Amino acid sequence: MPAATVTYTFLGPEGTFTEAALMQVPDAADAIRIPSSNVNTALDKVRDGSADAAMVPIENSVEGGVTATLDAIATGPELRILREALVPISFVLVARPGVRIGDIRRISTHGHAWAQCRLWVDAHIPGVEYIPGSSTAAAAMGLLADGATYDAAICAPIVATEQPGLAVLAENIGDNPGAVTRFVLVGRPGALPGRTGSDKTTVVVPLPKDRPGALMEILDQFATRGVNLSRIESRPTGQYLGHYFFSIDADGHVADARVADALAGLHRISPATRFLGSYGRADGHRTNVAPHTSDQAFRSAHAWVKDILAGTWVAPEYVPEASPTA
Repeated sequence: MPAATVTYTFLGPEGTFTEAALMQVPDAADAIRIPSSNVNTALDKVRDGSADAAMVPIENSVEGGVTATLDAIATGPELRILREALVPISFVLVARPGVRIGDIRRISTHGHAWAQCRLWVDAHIPGVEYIPGSSTAAAAMGLLADGATYDAAICAPIVATEQPGLAVLAENIGDNPGAVTRFVLVGRPGALPGRTGSDKTTVVVPLPKDRPGALMEILDQFATRGVNLSRIESRPTGQYLGHYFFSIDADGHVADARVADALAGLHRISPATRFLGSYGRADGHRTNVAPHTSDQAFRSAHAWVKDILAGTWVAPEYVPEASPTA
């Protein structure tokens, strides 16, 4: 498919960190790019076919999981995560020209940006009121609209650079200078990306019954097969109080025997388990696989059981290890 025919959507408007993440996709520069006002809208465009894939934030190194994405991707028609992207995050405080920090009474930005700049705001503009925005860029652009209901916005530096009607009042206002946000490109179910040896698998596991040991039983499916978890978060299903699902990132690809076996175990425990995809890690970190959890170890174990059932297994002669000498 020619790159020009591909349509991507992202959490907009233009100038968001999400658009920066989308531009890491090799063909994004030549593709059609459509901003969406929120995560649900972006994913709905993928589901109804008006976009081939959507780039949305899923995790932040400071705030953890992005709940809007975790919830939206866990329900509705199934979607697949195709790849991930990491974007270093920095923030600036912007306002209309002539506004000073001492004039600010109300600030708008996205909730995750607000959480990452709260200490700076408390130290420099104590008592300011926070106005939630759908995105950092939307909050900044809102300052340029007639009848803006707030005095300043927190956004990415690129937004201020591209909008001459905005003045930067402060730079690098994030409380954690090393903050990184992880984004995922989400498409419709289809062929999976091939395994690279540096992969991640994401699943959603509803808790089938709230009872002692239920979570441990889920975790054991990974632990006994040597599968490391890089993220696990609980989210309410919304059905009733106390009913939760777990959003899990596991190291490895579903084509890896140990991961496939773990997912099969999850499905036995919770048949409503949702597979969201296996894809390459953005950081390139390779998974350390113990010898007894390698694909070869699983093949050998299955062959052993098969031979036992066929009556063809002959045990090798047992040779005891030599006793250690002093």
